[in-house]
Amino acid sequence: MKINEQIRAPKVRVIDQDGKQVGVITIREALDLAKEVSLDLVEIAPAVSPPVCKIINYGKFRYDQTKRLKESKKGQVQIKVKEIKLKPNIDPHDLQIKIKHARQFVEKGNKVKFTCILRGRDSIRPERAHQLLEEVCSAVEDIGTIESMPKRLGRMFTVIVAPGTKKK
Repeated sequence: MKINEQIRAPKVRVIDQDGKQVGVITIREALDLAKEVSLDLVEIAPAVSPPVCKIINYGKFRYDQTKRLKESKKGQVQIKVKEIKLKPNIDPHDLQIKIKHARQFVEKGNKVKFTCILRGRDSIRPERAHQLLEEVCSAVEDIGTIESMPKRLGRMFTVIVAPGTKKK
């Protein structure tokens, strides 16, 4: 956003501090108007012809702008994606512990990405990884929504579980 002498257009459309249109005038006249009332000339809409400038207190304008930005961010909820890695030959007890952790993540409002990595001879039987992820999906579907069913990406199978129950 350009202010005062940074504005390069020869003529500008000016709006005064009360919100009334002054009209299309030269940049020198606009700067003189702004200096008369001890305020800044700020380019509001640079894309139009002629550019629109407003006579305002730039410091207060920036303060209000950052305050509005912080206020709009206040209501937003950050959803993080937690990743849990599995292998096709995982012990059933270890799998239950990983499912328990995933349930905790989903209950806190985070997404969970299960990744089953095929290494070495595991790649001969990819159906084991697919079956494992199906089991995981059935274990967490009561508290979360399965965003994507198990899909293969090279040596990995992935599933994403989002918070919220499935709509029937």
